[in-house]
Amino acid sequence: MCGVSVLAFLLLLSLSAEASVHDYSGEKFAAKGNAFVVHGGSEGIYASAPNLTDAYPPANPDSFIRLERITFRRNKEFSNFSSWPIQAVLFEVEDRETIGGSAYGGQRAVCCTGDLAKLGVCAEGQVIYRPSVENPDWPQVFGVSFEIDAEVAVLPLKSIQITKTGMYNLYFIHCDTRLKELVVEGKTVWKNPSGYLPGRMAPMKIFYQFMSFAYVLLGIFWFSQYARFWREVFPLQNCITLVITLGMFEMALWYFDYAEFSETGIRPTGTTIWAVTFGTVKRTVARLVILMVSMGYGVVRPSLGGLTSKVVMLGGTFFVASEVLELVENVGAVSDLSGKAKLFLVLPAAVLDVFFILWIFTSLSATLNKLQARRMMVKLDIYRKFTNALAAAVIVSVGWICYELYFKSNDVYNEQWRNAWIIPAFWQVLSYSLLFIICILWAPSQSATRYAYRDDGSEEFDRDETTLTLIKPSPISSKDVRSVPDAIPVQSSNGNSNDDLEEDKRE
Repeated sequence: MCGVSVLAFLLLLSLSAEASVHDYSGEKFAAKGNAFVVHGGSEGIYASAPNLTDAYPPANPDSFIRLERITFRRNKEFSNFSSWPIQAVLFEVEDRETIGGSAYGGQRAVCCTGDLAKLGVCAEGQVIYRPSVENPDWPQVFGVSFEIDAEVAVLPLKSIQITKTGMYNLYFIHCDTRLKELVVEGKTVWKNPSGYLPGRMAPMKIFYQFMSFAYVLLGIFWFSQYARFWREVFPLQNCITLVITLGMFEMALWYFDYAEFSETGIRPTGTTIWAVTFGTVKRTVARLVILMVSMGYGVVRPSLGGLTSKVVMLGGTFFVASEVLELVENVGAVSDLSGKAKLFLVLPAAVLDVFFILWIFTSLSATLNKLQARRMMVKLDIYRKFTNALAAAVIVSVGWICYELYFKSNDVYNEQWRNAWIIPAFWQVLSYSLLFIICILWAPSQSATRYAYRDDGSEEFDRDETTLTLIKPSPISSKDVRSVPDAIPVQSSNGNSNDDLEEDKRE
């Protein structure tokens, strides 16, 4: 497990970027149609506050995209000619149709060809674009060319104020097939009015602030009950205490992660890793707690017996799969992963979640049947409430997954970026709601021990039921019944003694 974690960490170091400060370290151009392209970034940006002064552009605009030290490099052996321009193309997603044009045969072309240049619609070797209908100054296109024998071409420093809220895309494009092994270096800075957080992440800072407060309130309730009735606490409640503590740390770390990110524009790698790790540990422990409760651990059986190793193995595997997924998605990441990469990482965690759900409900069914057979009505009532809560959570989860698939399939170009934060926030709220219900059902109290397992011989749930039917008792004659001493308790039709019935009455 440690080896896998180290490998994942090294992978992250090679894939990470610095949030709203986009670094380019030798990025190579890839062929797209008749153009060569490097994706410079895509972020949702809110419009700047109205300019109340006569100066334009303002000295320190609220929202901007700034290109700093953007440098293009080519090899010396390919430097004996003057090149066509390498252009930076910045546009809002609603203006995507203004980039490119139709070449012969109906295929869309990004670069202006010689035939199109003869028609006078564009300049050969440059990107085809048309002014936006809403804002004639957009898209923003500017470039630089290589001089003869020059190995380096540098774009001048440029800062573009954002006056319209939208999803902005930056691409570096060239149309010169003679430019071999061309790379781009430098950085761009993207800023929102509230800070350097990308627009789709900005609401998460406020969300985690509220979630931290919610976990503090839940912690105050739980720990106060725990302190009052600490003599009545049983092992299951200790596990719930651990989940609450991990949740409090996770929410606080995520808030500090986004706060520092917003302030500096550089995502703090250490804080993000700690937040991801605490969150993964919390989710793993929470699933294991729900599974153990479903099996009756601490309530109707003292241990998991031979199932302990299988439960630990499932939990460990889920932790590794979730940790790798969350680290790659969050540590230094700005743009979404490619579909194949995300599918490769999401599938293992999703499959393990399905295993958890199946095992949980199979165990719950067996536990409910045993409780009903032994007429332990108090424990049966609490387990029924727990089952209803779990079933509702699963139904809501399936419904939300369907909505999430619908949302993403209809938002190919991230035009709904302002609402994207709701998707990860929902899972946090659902997890908290289920934890809240568990805390209410199993809160420490003066009578909490009536929900715990009693080692008095009356609750024998660990015994294999198949061994109880190997030897069938012979029929008892009426004469034998009369000779049975009164001190022996009478057995009920389901095998329970009067002592069990008395216990249920006391409960």
